[in-house]
Amino acid sequence: MQNPHIDIGTYGIWTGALDMVPSAVAGEATAELDELGYGAVWIPETVFREPFVHAALLMAASPRIKVATGIVNRYGRDPLAANAAMHTLNEAFPGRFLLGLGVSHEHLVAWVRKHDYSRPYSGMVEYLDAMAKARFFAPRGDPPAQMVLAALGPRMLSLAAERTAGAHTYFVPPEHTAIARETMGPEPLLAVEQMVVLDTDPATARETARQHMAVYLSAPNYTNNLARLGFGPEDVADGGSDRLVDAIVVHGDLDDVLGRIRTHLDAGADHVCVQVLHPDMAHLPRAEWRELSAALGLTG
Repeated sequence: MQNPHIDIGTYGIWTGALDMVPSAVAGEATAELDELGYGAVWIPETVFREPFVHAALLMAASPRIKVATGIVNRYGRDPLAANAAMHTLNEAFPGRFLLGLGVSHEHLVAWVRKHDYSRPYSGMVEYLDAMAKARFFAPRGDPPAQMVLAALGPRMLSLAAERTAGAHTYFVPPEHTAIARETMGPEPLLAVEQMVVLDTDPATARETARQHMAVYLSAPNYTNNLARLGFGPEDVADGGSDRLVDAIVVHGDLDDVLGRIRTHLDAGADHVCVQVLHPDMAHLPRAEWRELSAALGLTG
């Protein structure tokens, strides 16, 4: 394990919406997240912006907030390129970049990128080995660059604890957070994503949640993890049962959101990054981020 791990604070924001607005707007929003007191902003890699370039733009637009990738797809570049990008950003923005690395999903890897997705775990082991051996002769940053793995199952969680600073978990209830902490032990970083719908009408809130959950309920890595947690085929079918939706997406008012965050922290999370969902999937939820910051006591 890389120790001590990077300090990304207790509360962060996870968002794909920064990919859907002009870069200048994304930078302004990130600067505001910095002012609002969030420790980190997490950005994904799908079919939008290149994540290392995007992270550089966001850090250049803000003075302090950490930028983490949630996650960089290991199939998107070879280990030498990923290693060089990680060290380049860490030297340019010391201690502000956290590489979240993962195997992504079969539909993005096999269908979109046309790569072989048959060995996600062993392939990740080989990728980490190659990163560790990769040559990089440019100046390195201080503190050293850090990395976490996207992890759900016991083998990937153990690998994250053994080979990196920790794990980034996604699309999980607090019960999984407790399992992840027990699997990894007390020291590695555990950064948990939590989806949120700020809507006190359960029917419309669940409708919004299901809209966002649909793609994940078609991904075997997520459905397999849900099965380990006791959710059956009937929970995954037809957009997800109410029980599953409520376990993955907290909906209601700010007190409901704070309660779920506390549950993750009590279960062993070091950091919870909140993903605010909206019926308009391209919505940039800056008003909601402000409300949440105030509720968390990050701003006066």
